[in-house]
Amino acid sequence: MKKHPDYDHEAQLLRLRTLAATSGGRVRVRTADCLDACEHSNVIVVKPPGAKPVWLGFVLRDEVMDDLEQWLTTGGPLPTTLDLNRITPPAQA
Repeated sequence: MKKHPDYDHEAQLLRLRTLAATSGGRVRVRTADCLDACEHSNVIVVKPPGAKPVWLGFVLRDEVMDDLEQWLTTGGPLPTTLDLNRITPPAQA
């Protein structure tokens, strides 16, 4: 929050929690104070069923959240638009 004070972090979290609440249990939201990836903030990690986690960085625009929400709702492979936000997890760097 301190790193990007012009971005509405609370609205982003509310949007994700609302999606989770209406997903019938398919989407869960957890928060963490630190993922050791500050240079890529805002970072969101998605764990698709049966697949490795997908780390997304620089999630600071509504368009990225729109793509993320659509992917979480419809499933399937990672959309090309979100692939642009994909980052390497710190443990693998």
